[in-house]
Amino acid sequence: MLDLGILKTWLGVVVIAAPTTLLALLGAAALLGWRLSERVITRCVHAAVGSGLLAALAVLIIMLADGSRHVDVQIGDWVKIPHYHFSVSFVFDRLSVPLAILSFVLSGTIAAFAARYLHREGGFNRFFTLYALFLLGMVAASLAGTIETLFAGWELVGLSSALLVGYYQDRPAPARNGIWVWVIYRVSDAALLLAAVVLHHLTGEGDFAQLCGHGPWPGGTASLTAGQALIVGLLLLLAAAGKSGLAPFSGWLPRAMEGPTPSSAIFYGALSVHLGAFLLLRVSPILECSMWLSAAIVILGLTTAVLAVLVGRVQTDIKSALCYASLVQVGIIVAEIGLGFRYLALVHLLGHACLRTLQFLRAPTLLHDHLQQVNAIGADALGSASDGQTTRLRSSRLHLWLYRFALERAYFDALLLAWVVEPCRRLFRCCDALERRWTDWLAGTRAAQLDITAVDPAGKHEDRLAS
Repeated sequence: MLDLGILKTWLGVVVIAAPTTLLALLGAAALLGWRLSERVITRCVHAAVGSGLLAALAVLIIMLADGSRHVDVQIGDWVKIPHYHFSVSFVFDRLSVPLAILSFVLSGTIAAFAARYLHREGGFNRFFTLYALFLLGMVAASLAGTIETLFAGWELVGLSSALLVGYYQDRPAPARNGIWVWVIYRVSDAALLLAAVVLHHLTGEGDFAQLCGHGPWPGGTASLTAGQALIVGLLLLLAAAGKSGLAPFSGWLPRAMEGPTPSSAIFYGALSVHLGAFLLLRVSPILECSMWLSAAIVILGLTTAVLAVLVGRVQTDIKSALCYASLVQVGIIVAEIGLGFRYLALVHLLGHACLRTLQFLRAPTLLHDHLQQVNAIGADALGSASDGQTTRLRSSRLHLWLYRFALERAYFDALLLAWVVEPCRRLFRCCDALERRWTDWLAGTRAAQLDITAVDPAGKHEDRLAS
């Protein structure tokens, strides 16, 4: 008789191995200079996504059939020393399995679209290599059973996102915006890494089962005090804010629209932008330990949603308008998590990701159809956009201030440049100047010694100067 536990374990391995194999194949081809045709790349992508999706669906069906709510797949230990334990572990539960299935479904949709959208594009192979890197990172982060595994997937998602923002590297704007996205991700990654260090200091390991309780998600009780939960939770909230574009880091989201439409759809409309909310869902038992932490999450989510509504109303291109529309819903999802509505937030996340994917993929053809209607009837088919509720404001000065406030994206970019980026740049320049002085002094001293030795190896340099 077939053991269902062993079958679920092997199916879980297939879920992880499918994107790993795809990345290894495309990465090896790129490094070795193999020229794979578009048809071969597309078939490899479809095979990897299809096998991973079928395995994830099989795990879900078996879990529903036998009533199990938790399947743990242990890959191995990174480090195992007294009081510290680093392991590679993947967990299949009511939170991770739906998000893994969503990742495969939307990634397969994007792959089918991108195969035609990027047909004969110069960077076709490069796009799908980064696509495979993103898919592996998203699946690893979704199924992570430890904070170290989550951090590894988190890093892969961030790296592939930033590189695809700068996909059109022959123009300065995409490269500059890709660096901006990478800097924001560095702040987010540093916060997550610091949270992992703090958790290891408190518990000795980074297993979510130890941190959030052994009960199935969203049950379990975190083994942290209110003060410890507040410190760890604020670090995790900072990490989630940077990854999901919450205030004050929302300025990188419209910059990310410089990438191709498929990457905009899969990253900033569907999956990557929700990864911060997923992190908060994963550590939801920690949020229940501190009322102040839950209040901070609710306030940040609602603030982000309100600001995104204002900023989205003044956008002049469809992709930026869609990205701020996504940010509104992400802010509401975060607020739902802070209020304790875990299942509502999960369902909201899944439905919103599917909707935004279709909207982003439809955006280029929507503009084309709109222009055809305008040319056909000789006028704007949709009519002029009205100011709506803002025109009913009694004070025109307040109206203008709100318009400029929204146009400047709540001044967050200027504040970050003035109070974060510039001080860091000045500090790094000062350190660089001190290092150059030190190395120049050492080089000058050494050069003088070498010059004396070269002129007079016998040590008679003074006699020659006297003569």
